[in-house]
Amino acid sequence: MDPLSRRRPSDGELRVAERWQRADDAPRLCDEAPNLKTLRISAEEWRGGGGISGSGHVKIIQVATAPALFLMPCGDPRCKDGGHDITYEVMNMLRSQATQIEGEDGCGGSVGGGECARQLRYVVTATYG
Repeated sequence: MDPLSRRRPSDGELRVAERWQRADDAPRLCDEAPNLKTLRISAEEWRGGGGISGSGHVKIIQVATAPALFLMPCGDPRCKDGGHDITYEVMNMLRSQATQIEGEDGCGGSVGGGECARQLRYVVTATYG
């Protein structure tokens, strides 16, 4: 037997596998928001009142196949058990058929012996039809 096949998965690999499982188990976005045509999330991480260079990104959601689950990992590689779950806010937006929301979400993880200081600032835009 190959000795590499017996190695224990890393914490990062376990977190990724857990995220994939949650996505697989979640209801489909097209079922939860049947009038939704497009969904886009623009996000940037902040720490101490300032944006973190290179942390901004835009995520275009594939409405037909996406889960109704909106999780974003913390961008700090040292962060343990952190990340951003904005599912509740996004689904409330979609249920009310709002076209845009803006918000912030604290990481909730830990770095070293203290709390992770990263904040996610996001704008979600949607179209319906």
